Amino acid sequence: MIKTRLVGLLSHAKKYIVYQIMWQWLSLLCQMVTVYAMASLLEQALSGMLNESNLMLYAGMAVIAVLLRVFCDTKSVHASYYASVDVKRVLREKMYAKLLRLGASYREKVSTAEVVQMAAEGVEQLETYFGRYLPQLFYSLLAPLTLFCILSFVDWRASLVLLICVPLIPVSIVAVQKIAKRLLNKYWGIYTELGDSFLENLQGLTTLKIYQQDGQKAVDMDRESQRFRQVTMKVLTMQLNSTSVMDIIAYGGAAVGMIVTLREMLLGRVSFGGAVMIILLASEFFIPLRLLGSFFHIAMNGMAASDKIFALLDLPEPELKGEELSGTRLDISLKAVSFSYDAERSILKNIDMDIPAGKFTSIVGVSGSGKSTIASILMGRNRGYQGSITVNGKELSDIAEESLMRTVTLVSHNSYLFKGTVEDNLRMAKPDAEPEELEAVLRKVNLDGFLSAAQGLQTPVLERGSNLSGGQRQRLALARALLHDTPVYIFDEATSNIDVESEEMIMEVIHQLAKTKTIILISHRLSNVVQSDCIYMLEGGVLEQAGTHAALLQQGGAYAALYQKQKALETYGREDAV
Repeated sequence: MIKTRLVGLLSHAKKYIVYQIMWQWLSLLCQMVTVYAMASLLEQALSGMLNESNLMLYAGMAVIAVLLRVFCDTKSVHASYYASVDVKRVLREKMYAKLLRLGASYREKVSTAEVVQMAAEGVEQLETYFGRYLPQLFYSLLAPLTLFCILSFVDWRASLVLLICVPLIPVSIVAVQKIAKRLLNKYWGIYTELGDSFLENLQGLTTLKIYQQDGQKAVDMDRESQRFRQVTMKVLTMQLNSTSVMDIIAYGGAAVGMIVTLREMLLGRVSFGGAVMIILLASEFFIPLRLLGSFFHIAMNGMAASDKIFALLDLPEPELKGEELSGTRLDISLKAVSFSYDAERSILKNIDMDIPAGKFTSIVGVSGSGKSTIASILMGRNRGYQGSITVNGKELSDIAEESLMRTVTLVSHNSYLFKGTVEDNLRMAKPDAEPEELEAVLRKVNLDGFLSAAQGLQTPVLERGSNLSGGQRQRLALARALLHDTPVYIFDEATSNIDVESEEMIMEVIHQLAKTKTIILISHRLSNVVQSDCIYMLEGGVLEQAGTHAALLQQGGAYAALYQKQKALETYGREDAV
């Protein structure tokens, strides 16, 4: 069972596999010398022919052979290590590089949880495949032939019987392989589903607690865990049964060889020493293949994981585009743009928008109207749109992703903050920024006071900024975006779920930024878009209205109705607070 593509992917490991086989073979020769010396000593001792010179000769031979065998076994272990040491690194590098080539839209094709499982457990299984299984596969073919060639000079009949019994183990392995492949593919599928559910429930644990649904999710997880337990037990049962079969064949074959050897000795066809030598080495015909059988199950698990890994590596990649964006004033135009996640549900329907350079453009609408989908498309996260989107006359799908990322910055309501320090998170936007620049953007977002009371730029930030308030997290994300300093900024619900003070501060920064940059503000709160140069009103994925705030109020329609409704609610809230 050799997967040529997998071996080809890690071709540098081939020489270490060859070295390991060579050292194992030399170790076998040393063992045969040791057994020969012991058998000769025993035969001469029983026959009364043992003298001091022979004792020293055979004892010295045995000691040297044992020492050499220890050396060979040590070198074999080293070769095994070098054969597998790069497996994890190379495969994980290739998986990571593939995700980078897939770009921001990789999640459309593979789940994050599945990638994590393949990069962790799956790659670990393949380490055994290269370090143990492949060398053992070739050695288990070489060892019986070597034993037969040498022991046939002692007694060819007994040696031939042992050699004939050896292929019964590979036959049992092949028979198990057909069952194991289907079972292990099912095992990995259920394992991946369980991992998806676990990650989702862990990330949403707070929400589950709020709605008291943690108990129901626990029941669902128990059900999935039970499925995984059942398929795991099937795998273990299959492994145990196949191991038992191989043990019976190995011990039975060795026993048959020993019986034939004793018969040959009784018939006078082999000496006592020769018989002892064959009996002591009879198990060596089968032990290599028996070990191969034990590695086989791990290798099969690794092969099932490799199928998943190659499925990821074989995912079609977006065609590399070479168009570069230049300049600081970029016009964006959408013509008859439609988008859907599946054939049954259209998110955007024939959208026409013009976003002039240096202008403050807002996109509004109720939840589910398609606002954030437009942001995702402009950032390259959602591909496969219909119609035309151009940036300075260049089609969006033809623009290199790196160029797009250098030109457009997205600030969403859930911008990710990484574990580290405030400085670490800021330097993601500009690695070579001077400390003065970092402090300047923090002053702009009014975070300098809070941080100076803590540890300044070295203030620790936990994963997702969990040690900061919602407003502080959003202001730090805004500071990072300001440091990126791109011609175009997209704010996608950047003021959602934060306190009023932080919202007012962020909107003030956005209005200041609009004086020099192209701003696209996506918001469900219409009071934030009043000063926009142009407002686009979406409803059900359709562009209903476009114009300034005053013009849209004068027109009436969906925008005016939503604005008046929100204004009434805000007025009521203020009166109620008083």
